[in-house]
Amino acid sequence: MANVNIKFNNKDYLLSCDDGQEESLKKLTKFLDKKYLELKDKLGNIGENKLLLITTIQLIDEYFDLKEKVTKQKIKIDEISDKFKEIRSLAIHYKKDKDAEINDLNKELENFKKTIEDNNNLYESMLDKTTQSLEKIISNTESLSKIQ
Repeated sequence: MANVNIKFNNKDYLLSCDDGQEESLKKLTKFLDKKYLELKDKLGNIGENKLLLITTIQLIDEYFDLKEKVTKQKIKIDEISDKFKEIRSLAIHYKKDKDAEINDLNKELENFKKTIEDNNNLYESMLDKTTQSLEKIISNTESLSKIQ
């Protein structure tokens, strides 16, 4: 335990605190002394005990107001977090749907390419057969022509 000399209401006090908390205790005491002196200037010398009670009530009131604000902010943050989770879930679902759609379109594209390739091969085969038939006709016509 550490001992700390502090001044409150123009009086010196020796207080104990955990090691490492000395500066924090001095800071808190200075804050309390400032609030106490502000109320003393405002209300006059109404007695140290009553003034300490009013100072404490005012600080507790500020504390509870701040605590309520923190609670409300926490609720808002929780709501935002829930909405974020919902949006994230929707985005993931949307991405999965789009990935499936893209996959289906790629399959259709591959099928379409295969159909085009098959049709192209068929066209070339028909063209070759037609050319061969025409060559035969021309050859037969030439042969007939020579015979006559």
